[in-house]
Amino acid sequence: MGAAKSKIEHEELCTRPSHRRALTPTDEYIYITNEKEDTPDEPVSQSVPAAATKEWTDKLLSDPKNRLALSTLSSNSARQTLSTRSTSIRDTQVFNLKIPFEGSPVTNQRSSGRCWLFAATNVFRIAIMRRYKLKDFELSQAYLFFWDKIEKANYFLESVLDTVDEPLDGRLLQSLLGSPVGDGGQWDMVRALVLKYGLVPQTLYPDSYNAQNSSEMDTLITTKLREDGLKLRALALQSSTSRTTLSKAKAAMLHEIHGILTIMLGPPPSPDHEFSWTFYDRDGKFSSLKMTPLHFAQELSSPSSIRACGGTDVHRLFSLVNDPRNEYNTLLTVDRLGNVFGNSAVTYVNTDMTTIKRACIDMLRKGFPVFFGSDVGKFSDSNSGIMDTELYQYELAFNIKLGLTKAERLRTRESAMTHAMVLTAVHIEQGRPVRWRVENSWSEVRGTDGYFVMSDKWMDEFCYQAVVDPSVVSEELKKVLKQKPKVLPLWDPMGALA
Repeated sequence: MGAAKSKIEHEELCTRPSHRRALTPTDEYIYITNEKEDTPDEPVSQSVPAAATKEWTDKLLSDPKNRLALSTLSSNSARQTLSTRSTSIRDTQVFNLKIPFEGSPVTNQRSSGRCWLFAATNVFRIAIMRRYKLKDFELSQAYLFFWDKIEKANYFLESVLDTVDEPLDGRLLQSLLGSPVGDGGQWDMVRALVLKYGLVPQTLYPDSYNAQNSSEMDTLITTKLREDGLKLRALALQSSTSRTTLSKAKAAMLHEIHGILTIMLGPPPSPDHEFSWTFYDRDGKFSSLKMTPLHFAQELSSPSSIRACGGTDVHRLFSLVNDPRNEYNTLLTVDRLGNVFGNSAVTYVNTDMTTIKRACIDMLRKGFPVFFGSDVGKFSDSNSGIMDTELYQYELAFNIKLGLTKAERLRTRESAMTHAMVLTAVHIEQGRPVRWRVENSWSEVRGTDGYFVMSDKWMDEFCYQAVVDPSVVSEELKKVLKQKPKVLPLWDPMGALA
């Protein structure tokens, strides 16, 4: 209530004439000055001081170092120019703790946002490759991609029906309309897909052009869903509309979305119909297998598969996150974030990075890779495959200091989970991790044959999530999974989809 009044008085003071005048009985204040009268404050400028910029330029270029920076950076890439050679030499692909069996071949998501599906299937395939003694193997990412799109379409339309009382131009509806069927996702979302649709070998449902280049398909489906969302909302707002009518209208909309997906991705195998898979094992022995996609996925939890993975059941893995804005040892979730409606709530156990890294190391000791989510674009080189906070010398070139904390980066939307990858090794010195080996899904031409190196400091600053087995965390942390979660809004950075 008092803020506006204070602001007005401050503005009056700033614009008070600077010359002396005689005091009159009506003056409310008497100004007492020193021998040398202080000059009243000048009005605060709200525009760029154009006249001062020449002085700034002259001062900047009076330093030979800045003139060298201008000469170099005005015609070259800042990242390439400022890359630290000593950092590149230090971040070597040598590790003293590595899982005994890394999946092969290196995968390639191409021009799509399917990293979470590639990272997840790269974790899943280890159990299958060990069980069937395979040298090379990929699960079909396109299969899960197809079902994810149709499920997201349904999730969006159900959310439209559930929010008819919300203003259309409000933040919630605008967030839902922003990306109804984006390519990204989270661990709990892929788990929901696998439970409902299962898995198939990549050879039985390979990538189509639109799986590898998804933007045109996404744009078309997004436009269609926004139109359908408005129609469904208008229908729901009519008091005479029954739930049966709404259900039929939604089903007709999904039918059309299914048609787009089928034409652009190809008809996928049915989850409950048997497929026939023939293959050679690593010894060249021919094998043939018949089972449904659901049965194939359930095999990941078979006793033999669990034994082959050091006691890890992939269906029991869960997410640890590091969100320093929120209290540790609490369960977090994000409002209206999911794909399979009613069965894909995204939950995170929030904890410190020391706990996350200890759990990751224990997973690697068990011989099992770790799905993790990070902000891959920060202080990283996608060609060399190095992620290190000391990779670029921005401060040396631009005379600036970058010092946001991890929490501040989240609060200002400077950082979020943007990419999912897989940990397969770590180098430990004097009991502490130094660097990590990362399996990416950007083909073997990136990094070292498709693998990246992540410094431990980079992991502290830009890694947000690791998916681990309950056996590698404390009993106290396991109990967090039973808590009622704190609900974050849909637009929270923790709702970013890798």
